[in-house]
Amino acid sequence: MTPTTPPPLPTARPLLDPAAEYRSWITERPLGRITLWGDLHPWLVTRHDDARAVLSDPRFSSENVRPGFPGLQPTTPPRTPGQLFAMDPPDHTRLRRMLIPEFTFRRVEQLRPAIGKITADLLDGLEARGSSADLVEHFTLPLPLLVICELLGVPYSDRKFIHRQAAAFATVSAGPEAMRAGWGALFGYLQELLAAKSRDPADDLLSRLATERVATGEATAAEAAGLLVQVLIAGHETTASMLSLGTIALLRHPGQLAALRADDTLVPGAVEELLRYLTIVHIGMRRVATEDVEVGGVTIRAGDGVVVALQAANRDPAVFAYPDTLDVTRAADRHLAFGHGPHHCLGQSLARAELQTALPMLFARFPALRLAKEPEEFAFTGRAVHGVEKLPVTW
Repeated sequence: MTPTTPPPLPTARPLLDPAAEYRSWITERPLGRITLWGDLHPWLVTRHDDARAVLSDPRFSSENVRPGFPGLQPTTPPRTPGQLFAMDPPDHTRLRRMLIPEFTFRRVEQLRPAIGKITADLLDGLEARGSSADLVEHFTLPLPLLVICELLGVPYSDRKFIHRQAAAFATVSAGPEAMRAGWGALFGYLQELLAAKSRDPADDLLSRLATERVATGEATAAEAAGLLVQVLIAGHETTASMLSLGTIALLRHPGQLAALRADDTLVPGAVEELLRYLTIVHIGMRRVATEDVEVGGVTIRAGDGVVVALQAANRDPAVFAYPDTLDVTRAADRHLAFGHGPHHCLGQSLARAELQTALPMLFARFPALRLAKEPEEFAFTGRAVHGVEKLPVTW
């Protein structure tokens, strides 16, 4: 790398913190060029207010087929139907509206008893194992998988296939072919399930899409399958990582955990603080400018790519006092862990409900819970969502 070449996008990160480079970049170069590969040098946005501006501005496109788009791979992946993350209005708006009724606050509140029952059953299984276990295998991964399978109407017996393909799609380092194969396998699987549900519907999201959207011509079967792939991947991968890292964070900050145990009214705010503090989506939100736009006093030209570093924005000292400190009493409601603007996470209410339910129940059941290894020994998933492969604990 020559002295004039912009620095690379930071991807290596410690267990609980963003990449170290972001600490100085937020204040010293809040908006600057980076290098992804070859001669592609998109802008990197690190400041909170600039991140909100980019993510809510329709002049920044999410369409990954546009020239200059800073994709995850050097080659542009083929567009498949229903990929909301790679769409702009009006198609994005049309398809997103089909999912909104399934993830309203009221709908999620109706799911809380089921989430509590799933959590209790998994904790029973953990307790039956003795005094140690891998929390990823036996709790943090199966919990959101069970919840999302129940919501969608997907057989939980297929969970190993689902997680294997979802992990392949989310592992950027595996390369574009492996990522496409993972997506394609889930896409075909869900097309078959949609066809089956259209013949024999039940009370689940798959059936409602099949009978109310596809059968009426509002969406094609391929679009519906594409939507469901995203829900299935995002609906368990992100929450599983948050449960794992949230557990580690609280165990590493015993004073914060003690405060939660002493006052359960702190739980909703503590979950928001954990979302801010951990910010597990660590490869950035990708956009490309469709016309010249001024952001933070800098003109971003039409055709320039932009990477919004959510993990940096959520540690912006201009918005969060002592941003590198975990504080479960903090009002962290301005965090961007779920994104912002038209592409903000549809499933955020569901994720909150799972975290607010599972973490307190885990620590209540196992008051002596502790890590069985030093955090430095944990292996990271290496996927677009930051997390750990295993979480050995004892109690």
